[in-house]
Amino acid sequence: MTAFRLGLTGSIGMGKSTTAEFFRKSGLPVWDADAAVHRLYAPGGAAVAPIARLIPTAASELGVSRDVLKQELAKDPAFLADIEAIVHPLVAADRDRFAAETVTDIAVFDIPLLFEKGTEAEMDATLLVTAPPALQRARVLARPGMTEAQFGLILSRQMPDPQKRARATHIIETLSLASVEAAVTALIAYIRESCDA
Repeated sequence: MTAFRLGLTGSIGMGKSTTAEFFRKSGLPVWDADAAVHRLYAPGGAAVAPIARLIPTAASELGVSRDVLKQELAKDPAFLADIEAIVHPLVAADRDRFAAETVTDIAVFDIPLLFEKGTEAEMDATLLVTAPPALQRARVLARPGMTEAQFGLILSRQMPDPQKRARATHIIETLSLASVEAAVTALIAYIRESCDA
């Protein structure tokens, strides 16, 4: 059973995956929302059959094709709400199962849309990872196949960083690996001291 839930979030290119990895290296279990979606979309995953009923071309014995989903969403953006209605409850159930089965004093929940979906209400504290806009842009556009248009679309679906900063319990600037690792170590110590107090 998990005692303390830390919600980790940050916009694309802010260093969330790197920060999550430092928590793992510190020995803390990390639940990853994106990994949960991959499990749901994999062959036999819980989202495959309902998505097949909604968009037959997007699902097969190989699971759900994200590429086909993207194409269908480009044609009809109204599908997004229907897909979210299928996937979000399944992701929440996966997260609840992880929390119930994980024995630890602190568990980290890596959730890209933590604030956008109101999931911070389920957390004991939140951690926002952030970086200057120019650094964020450079990181994202360095990814294979990423375009300015895709970057703009992703940003449009995410809460602006200043709003996230205003809502976060803790903030880490991801300027260097060493500084992120030090900040993660310090935060873990702070949470443990607070819980013991």
